[in-house]
Amino acid sequence: VTCVATVHMVMEAFDAPDFQRIVNAAELVTSDGMPLVWTLRARGLRDAQRVYGPSLVPEVCALAASRGIPVGFYGGSEDVVARLAERLAARFPGLRIAFAMSPPFRPLTADEDEQVVSAIRESGARILFVGLGCPKQERWMAAHRERLDCAQVGVGAAFDFLAGARPQAPRVLQRAGLEWLFRLACEPRRLWHRYLHHNPRFAWRVLLELARAPREPGSSAPSPSTMKPS
Repeated sequence: VTCVATVHMVMEAFDAPDFQRIVNAAELVTSDGMPLVWTLRARGLRDAQRVYGPSLVPEVCALAASRGIPVGFYGGSEDVVARLAERLAARFPGLRIAFAMSPPFRPLTADEDEQVVSAIRESGARILFVGLGCPKQERWMAAHRERLDCAQVGVGAAFDFLAGARPQAPRVLQRAGLEWLFRLACEPRRLWHRYLHHNPRFAWRVLLELARAPREPGSSAPSPSTMKPS
């Protein structure tokens, strides 16, 4: 399981101990948001770089196409997942898309979930990109970790961006750590609570963390479990 972490994910983990355990148990947690990169660098990890979900998917697909590794996609609307598969197949000739499914926007029944698991396993997909949004996709990947024999990568809104369903922030805003502001302007009704609730608290907790426990260069990265309430 790979989690592509943003401020949203970190604060969800801070607020929910069970979700924190899910993120900390992942084989790999990358730094998607620039605020996380800056925090890691401030803690001594000077080589920390951003691993942006919409860039990670094409990078992995390019390697999968070159090595004949079948991939799958789970999440998004039917139109989005169809356009995503079409665009990636055109961009990377030879890419084997073994599975692509848009689940209903409701909890699946036990029978439906078993059918999804069977379909993924039978497809032969070795890498499954999951685009259900945080924290739903991380919980889904953790719940299916032992039931699927493929690598799972949670990539959030990358499906929508790569399918052209939503605009991406200009690179200058991405580098400045202001992609959240662009997305908020595009979808204020859906995203206002996420950003206005999580972002100020994250900034405050980071300042407290840096003041309490400065790290020497070469130290290990902090996990969400280290950001204890005061």
